[in-house]
Amino acid sequence: MDVTVLGGGLMGTSAAFFLARRGRKVRLIERGFIGAGATVASFGNIRRTGRFLPQLPLAHRSLALWNRAETLLGRDVEFRATGHLRLIFDDSGMDKMQAYAAAAQPWDLDIEQLDKSELRHRFPGMGQEAIGASFSPQDGSANPRLIAPAFAQAAASTGVEVVSQAEVSGIIVTAQGFAVDTSKGRFESASLLNCAGAWGRQIAEDFGEPVPLSVHGPQMGVTEALPHKIKPVIGMWSDGHGAYLRQVERGNVVFGGGVNRTPIDPVTGYAKVDPALLGKQLEKVIQLVPAMRNVTVIRQWSGCEGYVADDLPVMGPSSTTPGLFHAFGFCGHGFQLGPGVGDAMAELIDTGGCETPLEPFHIARFQ
Repeated sequence: MDVTVLGGGLMGTSAAFFLARRGRKVRLIERGFIGAGATVASFGNIRRTGRFLPQLPLAHRSLALWNRAETLLGRDVEFRATGHLRLIFDDSGMDKMQAYAAAAQPWDLDIEQLDKSELRHRFPGMGQEAIGASFSPQDGSANPRLIAPAFAQAAASTGVEVVSQAEVSGIIVTAQGFAVDTSKGRFESASLLNCAGAWGRQIAEDFGEPVPLSVHGPQMGVTEALPHKIKPVIGMWSDGHGAYLRQVERGNVVFGGGVNRTPIDPVTGYAKVDPALLGKQLEKVIQLVPAMRNVTVIRQWSGCEGYVADDLPVMGPSSTTPGLFHAFGFCGHGFQLGPGVGDAMAELIDTGGCETPLEPFHIARFQ
């Protein structure tokens, strides 16, 4: 086997898929069910606005793949380029948006800047107290429940061996590469890609590469089905925890943000929402769309996400062990990046280089 990929979320399944398309023999190992970790807990936002600027080339690469997702995977994963509308409620938010829009232009991201009258005309009913907004028309959303299983199924049809519900008990370096001991046996390969999400920290630490990563869970919720009136994904420019929402085609409104994330047991990865935070969260959701004031919330959920201290992911080759690669710690904003991460890591493993700059995310920055 050429490559073992650890982690069956969006990063791992897409990496396995793109490695197989490059002719590599690949095995994908997941400790639980495919796509049932941080990926399924995601909001589903395909957003480039507000990202760390050197991350934009990776975000552009990923958006191109999102646009081809149905063709690549042979199924609809509900990617819709409905645009990303980010509302502004104060002067601080306006300054932040204008500074980012100017800085992002050299990185090939043009953001439409809307004043109050333009916002009211183009998006009536959105943020009645907003003084302006930014709009990125090519961004949008996709379904977090569909994407990782779709990549895993497409990878399997391309020859990838998918092993789920296989708890990893140890990894050792061998003369041929790596041996991964799991509850379903030992698996060997020449290279190893660590896409284990929140558990990626322990794998890196076992190879002498500590990463300052903490584990938290988002506060997510969804409403009853409503008439479909909200086309773009909506967020806000905020100094604190900004809320965000989107309406799916079935009419339900998915929302998140607005409050602190909840702590998680890093061993079990079990995440749960804090019902006491719902009221504060909904205040910000209503600020985005006042018409949602009397809407019923039907479900809440959370998930296990890994947050690196500098709010940037770990991507690239190991600094201690040849043949080991990392792609984890996406800090709650990795959904948009997912296909691009998988494609970039496949290129790096296959060729030894990557056309998309990954240096800002190298694990050596913590040494």
